[in-house]
This record gives sequence, structure tokens and C-alpha cells, in this order.
Amino acid sequence: MPAACRVIRLIGAPADMGAGVRGASMGPQALRVAGLASALRSQGWPVVDGGDLTGPPHPADAPERSDVAAASPGSASGPAARHLPQVVAWNRAVFGAVGEALSAGHLPLLVGGDHALAIGSISAVAAHCRRQGRALRVLWLDAHTDVNTEATSPSGNMHGMPVACLLGYGPSDLTGWSGAPAALRPSELAFIGIRSIDPDEQLAIRQLGLRVFDMRHLDAQGMRNTVTEALLGLEGDAHLHLSLDLDCLDPVDAPGVGTPVRGGPTWREMQHCMAMIAETGCLGSVDVMELNPARDTANQTAVLAVDLLRSALGVCLPVG
Repeated sequence: MPAACRVIRLIGAPADMGAGVRGASMGPQALRVAGLASALRSQGWPVVDGGDLTGPPHPADAPERSDVAAASPGSASGPAARHLPQVVAWNRAVFGAVGEALSAGHLPLLVGGDHALAIGSISAVAAHCRRQGRALRVLWLDAHTDVNTEATSPSGNMHGMPVACLLGYGPSDLTGWSGAPAALRPSELAFIGIRSIDPDEQLAIRQLGLRVFDMRHLDAQGMRNTVTEALLGLEGDAHLHLSLDLDCLDPVDAPGVGTPVRGGPTWREMQHCMAMIAETGCLGSVDVMELNPARDTANQTAVLAVDLLRSALGVCLPVG
């Protein structure tokens, strides 16, 4: 059943240093224009908009590169992490804001911004769950697995590295924030909608035993069976974190993203997924990432995102 009533803390993170294409920094405002807060309030949720976080501006000069590549389950030469100091600073701001929301008993809804910001968000969630002794499950909806490191990334774009960082691989400045070397264990993570994987990521996925429900699986098994598998064992007071990269959807439905990949889930399939998430009653935090209004048509991807969030959160149920 849907989650009990909690205050939703809307946190904007207008940063796109981790992406290869500019524009995701405008995502938080586009979601506000699409009526995100009022849509959730119409379903009974108390919503507090905490405004946008602040951080360093996008570098105007050449990308910065780290000197040392972290140990990694993949292998490649040429360590690279573009705009690493700026990405670290923005993630520190996200980590603090999400942690504060969780400590207040709120449900943090982070709106970005590029997907590298999930490092700070999920690290804060993992730290919170450890303090409370609660099980954590992360559902990663994306066209990409984001398991590259600075040693394996073909581009150096850090929005392709957050999962590796959360698993304890990658730049040392972005690991260990949750109080443990890795914020997540592989068993706490499941991917849905994947259809673009780099060769070194494929090796890392096999070595780490990550659960990847790609589009072939979804086509064969359908969304209901896929989500059921991904959430197997989720029960009781477990904390479910949804990290939604909008390029998970097919670009026919969601053109406003920086790295579109054809052949993704349809709007209807994603609605089914969101409804199943709401039915768990375990949703405790959300990231909505990679909305790029510069590539959108009449804000349709933002409107779609609001529609999906309404389904994922369901109707707010008063306590008592």
C-alpha cells in the first residue's frame, strides 16, 4: 500500500558539471514550472520546497583531471574525472541537505541536475539507514549503469560514475561518505531499463554480481515481473530509494535529456513501475535526474516526470 503521510522536502540541485552536455542545471526550475509541488499536494502530501542548493559554477576553462585512478573491478588506461572538485562540492551540499531532511523525518526529493549528484544523495541515505539499523534497497532506473570509474570511463564525464563511487570504487574524494568504504553493497542495488553499457562496465557488472534488468529482460518478462524481481525481499521497515534518470524512458516520450537512448520503457510501462513502487509502502527518498530543458519540447519531459512522481508516491495516508 502507499506510504504513510510524511513531509516531502523538495531539494533542487542545479548542477551539470558531471554531464557531457550542458542544460541539466535548469532541471529543478523546469519541474517547478511543471507543477511538481502542487501535484503532490493534490494527493495529500505536505510539501516543503527547500529551494536550490548552491555550489561552484560550471568551469569555463579546461576540464580538471585527477592524478590517481582508484582500484576498480574494470581496467583501462588514462584516469580521468572531469570537473572533479566541482562535482565533489555539489555532492557535499546534496549530502548535507538530504541527511538533514532524513534526520527531520522528511522524505527528501532531490531534483537535478546530472546523475553524479546521486553520490551525495544515496550516501546520505545509506548513512541514515545504518544509524537506524534499517535495510536499504536502491532502484536505479536508467538507460546506463553508471559503473564506470575515472580509470575506465571513455569520456571522463562523472554522471557515468556514481554507481561505482557508491560501491566504493572511483575517486577517493567521492567514496566513504556513508561511514563505510562503500555506501552500497551490490545486493542492495537493482537496475531497470538498461540498454547502453560500456565494455569495462560489463566486466565490472559480472565481477561485482550486480543485478541488471536490461531491456531484453523487460521485453521478455514484462514490467510487472521485472519490478517484482528487482524488489524481491523488500519488506517491513526497509528503506527504498528511487534514483530515476529520465533517460530511462524512451526518448519518444522523454526527449528532454542529455543522453537519450532509443528503445527504452514507454510511458505506460514506467507508470506501471511507479505504481508498484508506491504499493511497497517503503519509498523513503527519491532522486529525479538528468532533465535537460534545453533539449525538451514544451517542457513535456518535466510534465511527464511530475506524472511519474505522483504515481510513485501515491496518495498520502494520514497516520492514526
